[in-house]
This record gives sequence, structure tokens and C-alpha cells, in this order.
Amino acid sequence: MIVKDITSYLEELTPLNYAESFDNVGLLIGDSQAKLTGVLITLDTLENIIDEAIEKKCNLIVSFHPIIFSGLKKITGNSYVERVVLKAIKNDIAIYSMHTALDNSFNGVSAKICEVLGLQHKKILIPQQNTIKKLTTYIPIIALEDVRSELFKAGAGALGNYSNCSFTSSGNGTFKGNEHSNPTIGERNLVHTEKEIVLSVCYEKHKESAILAALFKAHPYEEVAYEITSLQNINQKIGIGMIGELPEAVTELEFLNTLKVTMNAAGIRHSKLLNRPIKRVAVLGGSGSYAITNALKAKADIYVTADVKYHEFYKAEDQLIIADIGHYESEQFTKNLLVDQLTKKFPNFAIILSDKNTNPIHYL
Repeated sequence: MIVKDITSYLEELTPLNYAESFDNVGLLIGDSQAKLTGVLITLDTLENIIDEAIEKKCNLIVSFHPIIFSGLKKITGNSYVERVVLKAIKNDIAIYSMHTALDNSFNGVSAKICEVLGLQHKKILIPQQNTIKKLTTYIPIIALEDVRSELFKAGAGALGNYSNCSFTSSGNGTFKGNEHSNPTIGERNLVHTEKEIVLSVCYEKHKESAILAALFKAHPYEEVAYEITSLQNINQKIGIGMIGELPEAVTELEFLNTLKVTMNAAGIRHSKLLNRPIKRVAVLGGSGSYAITNALKAKADIYVTADVKYHEFYKAEDQLIIADIGHYESEQFTKNLLVDQLTKKFPNFAIILSDKNTNPIHYL
């Protein structure tokens, strides 16, 4: 096996296309073609994680958080980031990060929190915009079925619970090839009119490369005319945060005490208790104060997240409870999720869960 075998599989499960624009995901350090000796899964990549990888003979680290987030202008070892990069390169260790791509996955960070808390009927809290696109192309009638079939095989035509979705209309296309052309239909230097079908298919944006490759391969024309637009349809499988329900309603203190134990939190900062039962729970791993309004709109009884500032607790407006369990605590089970996914696919290969606690925050 090589490094790319692991990273390609992770990208099948969690396409990097859905990472936030500010993020830095994918293979950050190393050679994708390097022969693989072992994989270490961690939340953060620090110097002690590199040491652990060396000790356990792992030359690929899959880290949730990217060690290189913004550009490095020099690598002299004067910061923890630079020291990690230097040590990884010196020891031929590759580092791969998923971060917000996994945040936006239906089976990602927030889904793992839902699983740990026993939430049912989970849904995306903030669906990502512009994840569904539409391809429109113009095909001679005789080639319609072949082109459409190949597009479907490449993943086009899927919308929610439906597949093989397409729309067609007919018309006349005109073209004239110059002396360098090689027209499939018609002749050089002559205007040709052809009865054509306008074919439109929708698709998830991470499939675009494969769908365009299928289009160019199946389409009979030398020059393929096509256009791509974004649809307003919401993809309920892509987005950040989740909301789900407990099997049975519990009191506020019961839920908070269970939350503290289950998430290994040293303490929970929370807004005013409202003396109401807790049934509907919104969650978002990491810094999630920006989604308080979304949790309110989703009619959550409590919103579990991290890094909430003083004045942001006021946004609860006595309509829900905001519970800040800590950044590390909210994301800690993400590495277990990745180990489970990789072990199922590669059961006979060394997929190792890091035993290091990389939480930089300590409590007295």
C-alpha cells in the first residue's frame, strides 16, 4: 500500500470539495506515492505526535486539525508549527488533514457527537449552499441515450432520494467547422443544421470531474458545448452541525450531568437553565457560537458546542440552553470515527489510534 491508498479512500468518504474556503485540507506534507508502513490517527499534530508516529513505525499521520493553516514564509523551528513540519520532513512522515470537510460530512464530527449522546433522527443543522449543480449539454438525437447513460454511471442525475433524474428538450443546432476541424456530422467549411436534444442533469459538486470526463468520452462531437450552473436545492447530507432527539425527555440537570460525563468535560459553561425538559438537542463540534441562531430556529432545547464568548450566551434569549463543553472535548471522538472507518476498509493494516491527549487547555 501507498499513502494515496489511504487518502483516496478518505476522500471517497469525505470529499475535500466540501471544506470551507478558509481551510487547508488534504495532504499537507509528504509524498502521496510513498510506501505505507502504518497510519496514526490524531486530533492535532504536535511534536509528541511525530515522536509517537516514529515509535510506532507510522509514516502517515491523519490529523483532524491541519498543522499548516496559513502560509509559512520560513521554516526555522522557531514555532511549534515549524518544528512539527521540520521533524515530519526529516523523518519522511506524511501529514493529511480533513478538518471542515469532515465537519460538513453527514457522517462526520457532529454525527459522532450525536452517536455518543444517543441522539436519534439526526439532521444537518446548517446545510451547505451550492453543493448541487446542473450540467446542460447539446446532443444529436442518435447519441442521447449513450451520453445520458454514461453520465448516470458517473454519478449524475441523483437528487435526494431519487436517481436517473434528467430533463430533455429538442431544437436545431447549427455549426460550421473550419479547415482544421474534423466534424463527426457535416462537412468542413459548410454550415450544418442538426436536430439536437438539450440534456440537463443535476449532480453533487464533488463528482464534477468524473461527470465531465464521462461527457467528453461519450459525446460524439469534436467540440462539446456545455454549461454548468448551481442549483438552490438543499443537500441534506452536506453541512455543519446536527440536530437530533433523545429517546426520552430528561431534566436539564440530568442532561448536563450526562453530557459532562459522556464528553469527559472538566466543566460545562452554560446559559441560564429554563426549567424545561430536554428532548431536542443541537450539536456542533469546535467553535460553534455562529450557529446559535440556527439552533434557535431549529427549536432545539439545548445547543452543545464550544468556544462561546461572554456576550454570545445572551443570544439564548431564554429560548434554549447554550452548553459550552470545550473545543477539544467536543471533537475528541473524531479520531475514533476515523479509526473505525479505516479499519473496516483496511482490516489487515496498521491503523493506530494516538494515545496522546493534545488538549492545550487545563483546569485547576
